[in-house]
Amino acid sequence: MKKIFLTALAVALLAAIGGYYAGSRGHSQPAEEAPAARKVLYWYDPMVPGQRFDKPGKSPFMDMQLVPRYADEGQAQTGVSISPQQQQNLGMVVKTAQMRSLAPAFQAWATVTTDERSLHIVPSPANGVVEKLFVRAPQQWVKAGEPLAQLWIPTWTTAQQEYLAVRQLGDAALTRAARERLALQFMPEAIVRQVERSGKPQTRLTLRADKAGYVAKLDTREGAQVVATAPLFELASLDPVWLVIDYPQSQAALLAVGSEVTASSDNWPGEAFHGRVSELLPQLETTTRTLKARVVLENPQQKLKPGMYLRVALTDKQAPSPVLAIPEEALIATGSRNRVIIASGEGHFQAVNVTPGVTADGWTEIRSGLKAGDRVVTSGQFLIDSEASLRSALPEAAQ
Repeated sequence: MKKIFLTALAVALLAAIGGYYAGSRGHSQPAEEAPAARKVLYWYDPMVPGQRFDKPGKSPFMDMQLVPRYADEGQAQTGVSISPQQQQNLGMVVKTAQMRSLAPAFQAWATVTTDERSLHIVPSPANGVVEKLFVRAPQQWVKAGEPLAQLWIPTWTTAQQEYLAVRQLGDAALTRAARERLALQFMPEAIVRQVERSGKPQTRLTLRADKAGYVAKLDTREGAQVVATAPLFELASLDPVWLVIDYPQSQAALLAVGSEVTASSDNWPGEAFHGRVSELLPQLETTTRTLKARVVLENPQQKLKPGMYLRVALTDKQAPSPVLAIPEEALIATGSRNRVIIASGEGHFQAVNVTPGVTADGWTEIRSGLKAGDRVVTSGQFLIDSEASLRSALPEAAQ
C-alpha cells in the first residue's frame, strides 16, 4: 500500500512539472509576437501645435483632449493625419478643384480732365491795345460766336489806306497784290471786306469764340498792350472729355488700347458712360506707383466736368476658356512659394506646391501642381501647414 502511494505521488509530480513546462512555453510564444508599445514623444494641442506637454490631459487653450505625438509618425508619413473629430474641432472645409471660366475683375478710379486736343488758343493778330473785354474771368462759359474782346490795332491804318488808293487806280494786278499784303498782316477777311465796303480804314477788331466752351485761361486785361500772335484766351470744350484711369501694376495685363470701359458716378446714379481706351500712358506715377490710361468719352450733355471722380470697370465680354481653379482662400502664399493642402483620403493631408494664375470672383487659376477633382482645404489649412512644417513632414525638396 505504501508502494502504491509513492508511485501515485511521483506521477502527480511529473504531471505538474510537465504542465508547468508546457504552460511556460505556451505563454512565451505570444509574448514574442506581441507588438512593441509605440513610444510617445509628447502631447500637443492641434490648434497650438508649437506648445508641447509631457503628459496627456485637456488642452489649456481649447476644449479638447491633447493628442499624442509618436516617435515613428515623422518617418511613417509624408503629410499630416487628422482624425474626424479633430477636423470638426478645427472647422476644416474641403472643396474640389474644378474647371471654371475666370473673368478678371478690373475696377479703378478715374478723373475727368479736359480733352487737350480740343484746346483752342485765341491770339492777337497784330500789335495793339485791348480796348474792351467781354469775358473777364477764367472758367466762364461762352457760346459759339460770342465776343471775347475788342482790340484797337492802329498799325493796320497805313496798309489799309494804301490798299484803298491802289484799288481806286483800277489795276487788277496791283489791287490783288495790295490785298495779299493785308492778309500777310493777319488781317481777317471780314475786316478787309469792311474796308472795301466803307472805303475807310478799320482798326478795331472784335475777337469771337469759334465754338462753345469755357475759358481755360485768360491772359490779358482791358488796357493791356499786346503783340502779334500773343495768346489772349485759351478755350476748352467739354465734348468730348478725357477720362484718366489710375490702376495698379498688378492689373496692367487686363487693360489694352481699344478696351471698352464703363464709367459711373454718384453724381448721376444709375447712369453709365461708355468709352474706349485710346492710350496707355507710358510713365509710372512715382507717388502712387500706379499706371495711367486715357479714355475719350463723348459728353454731349456736358454732365461730366473736369475734376470729377468716376468708377471704371471693363465692359463685360465673352467668357474666356475654362481653366483649372480653386477657391481663393485655399492658396497659401509664403512669399517664396505658393502651396495648397490637399485631402488624400482617410484623414490624411498633404501640401502641394502650385503655380497660381489670375484671380476672379473668389477663385484662383492653378497652372501647375493640381488636377481637376483634387480636394483642397479651404479652412484650417494654415494650421495643417504649420503643423506639418513643425513635424518636418514637408521637406524643402518636396516643396
